[in-house]
Amino acid sequence: MRRRTVITAVGLATPLSLLGGLETALAVTPDPSGSPVPLDARLATARALFDAGRHTQLVEDLPGLLGDAQHAAEARQDVDYARLSATYTLAATVLNKLGAYRHSRLVADRATTYANISGSPLAAAAAARELAAVLRHQGQEAAVQRHIETAVARVEATGLNNAAQASAYAQMLASSAYTAAIADDRDQALAMIREAARAARDLPGQAPPGRLFPITPATIDLYAVGVHWSLGDAGAALEAGKGLHPAQFATAERKGRMHTDLARAWHLRGRPEQAAAELLKAARVSRSEVRDRPPIRQIVTDLQSSHPRTAGVRELTALVGPAR
Repeated sequence: MRRRTVITAVGLATPLSLLGGLETALAVTPDPSGSPVPLDARLATARALFDAGRHTQLVEDLPGLLGDAQHAAEARQDVDYARLSATYTLAATVLNKLGAYRHSRLVADRATTYANISGSPLAAAAAARELAAVLRHQGQEAAVQRHIETAVARVEATGLNNAAQASAYAQMLASSAYTAAIADDRDQALAMIREAARAARDLPGQAPPGRLFPITPATIDLYAVGVHWSLGDAGAALEAGKGLHPAQFATAERKGRMHTDLARAWHLRGRPEQAAAELLKAARVSRSEVRDRPPIRQIVTDLQSSHPRTAGVRELTALVGPAR
């Protein structure tokens, strides 16, 4: 089953119980929380919640964080606008993960606006990545590619003089490859993922803490799995991922993503036992990677419906639990 078919079939029903007060906060900016903790420290904590798959707590914390970041930006300093953009970008990231695309489109637009005001090409690239994710799910691949190409050009114009800029460049090339794959542009997708691999080859195996784009060579290999899966080539996806292992990824979110992407390839290949095994590994590392992501839950539903006696399926269904 091709990715576009999966998106249509899933319907991407958002686990609305997770949104809490965030929906209200997007309509009316909350008042400052009065927290004595510096905003940068709180933003780092919020990112750590995402990395740990603690979506509920992150969504609960975001309204206060957004209110404080918006208040700080009233000083009209570039750094404050960049920080506000980063906060909206994080909100878009978790909303995209949850399949809440109507909300994430609004948030990603705001992240893009404030990034442009800040003048930071890296903040703009981060916002463009999340906006691209929304537009992909809305079937607007041409618009996605324009946003990504603009972000790539802005990052490249920095001269790529340090590892942070090089990481951003590799990330945007990988995002471009993924978008092209979804649009069934095979040649462009494969060319871009090869270019992303070249851009990332000198990056360290583990990104330093706090890196905006924690890209590593292994991360690009994981993107290659997604590119080939999106192109409908399960064999190439599994080949691209054969050298991947959890120790290459620093966070529970990335470890879980590795397993779910491999599960997608096995599912596409028609191998339910292997797909269930990878999803079990994902759920044991970060249950939210399976439970909270609508397209991944759909694979669990498919396995339960079509292969209920396959090894691992019953345990997987019990581990994931009902939708929230």
